[in-house]
Amino acid sequence: MSQLAIASQLRIVAGGVWRQQVLHVVRCAAFVGALVLAWISLRPFTDLGEIQIGEVSTGNEAPTYLVFGGLAVLMITLAARNNMRGLATLLTPSFLLFAGWVCVTVVLSVDPATSMRRFVLTACVIAVTSTMLLLPKSQSELMRFLSIAALILLAVCYLGILLAPQFAIHQATDPQEPLLAGDWRGAFGHKNVAAGVMAMLLFLGIYVVRSGALLSGAVIIGLSSLFLFHAAGKSSLTLCFAVLLLTSLTSVFRSFWVRAILLLTPLLLLNMLSVGTVMSEGLAAVAKLLPLDSTFTGRTDIWNFALDALRQRLATGYGFVAFWGSKAFEELPAGKEWAAFAAHSHNGYLDTALGMGLPGLILLIVVLVIAPLRNFQQADQGGNNGPLAMALLRIWLFGLYLSAMESFFLDRADPLWFTFLVAVFGLHFLARFRVRE
Repeated sequence: MSQLAIASQLRIVAGGVWRQQVLHVVRCAAFVGALVLAWISLRPFTDLGEIQIGEVSTGNEAPTYLVFGGLAVLMITLAARNNMRGLATLLTPSFLLFAGWVCVTVVLSVDPATSMRRFVLTACVIAVTSTMLLLPKSQSELMRFLSIAALILLAVCYLGILLAPQFAIHQATDPQEPLLAGDWRGAFGHKNVAAGVMAMLLFLGIYVVRSGALLSGAVIIGLSSLFLFHAAGKSSLTLCFAVLLLTSLTSVFRSFWVRAILLLTPLLLLNMLSVGTVMSEGLAAVAKLLPLDSTFTGRTDIWNFALDALRQRLATGYGFVAFWGSKAFEELPAGKEWAAFAAHSHNGYLDTALGMGLPGLILLIVVLVIAPLRNFQQADQGGNNGPLAMALLRIWLFGLYLSAMESFFLDRADPLWFTFLVAVFGLHFLARFRVRE
């Protein structure tokens, strides 16, 4: 072979290596950037002292829409290069039915413009989260990507605590919730969101340690646990321990139905002893016997109001994420003026019914509650039952439990919703494809 031919072959090989390196950097940047953007947002360290009482976000933030729209296009393109089979598996009947019903509720919304805006961002977020786990080429690469994103978030939050505590810790001067003074919130807008994300990071840290990266995993576990404690998120802390305990029992009980009873019974009880207390005097009496605030910090008023409103539109709801702060509040009865300033009902399942009616709630339960558990069962039986599957199961289960007390289902780019979706789609893929080591 001539020297010219050898040189030509070398150039081709070098060009291929260079392209692979560039694609690796792009995949890593897209994966880590999407997670960091969802967790930190484009407006971190909000000055809560400037927020007026009763102020409700419209969700019309053009930069966020543009960035997530661009990310959706980029990640779908990257995933489609080598993972068209993975993308095709997302077209399940349940996903398609749920997406179709969401579109129906946008059209029938009492405020179609608001529903459409929020639907666009939610659709972009779903596109991003459904393709993220298709980008890493191996489980070790996925572990590195997740570690980098988690460490960046923790670094940003702790730097905020050290350098700008007035923007990273709740202050007594905050007009809306001065009683939270001293609770850490980091880059997030509220300590409850910070606590929920830190609990999810704790699960990721355990996964990183079990995957062999002891140092980075230990750092993630330690820093997220410390932050979770100082955020004073009692619900997240309690649910975190419960999830760790219950998911560890899945290695003992292999039957799908036993696992369903084990993992979903607490979810039923959480909803019965929260929203259920305003629907049944018997449940309210039981709740009063428990060592907790039977008024749920005043949430019973919100639940009563929401349930009364839901009874008027059981079939279709008020429109996709369009109940709170919408035209439904134009004529409020005396004493209910506060409802015009509420952002949500502190229960994701109730808010889903308010937005999309009972059919929407049923479809959401099928897609986000039943399907992921079945996917975990299939992954376990198919040999994909390693640390990754357990981490995704824990994030998913924690999100289900927390949604009985908070409301983030379908909430656009909410960090809890984003991380929860990554777990849902991750379990979907683990049930269908072997993980590359």
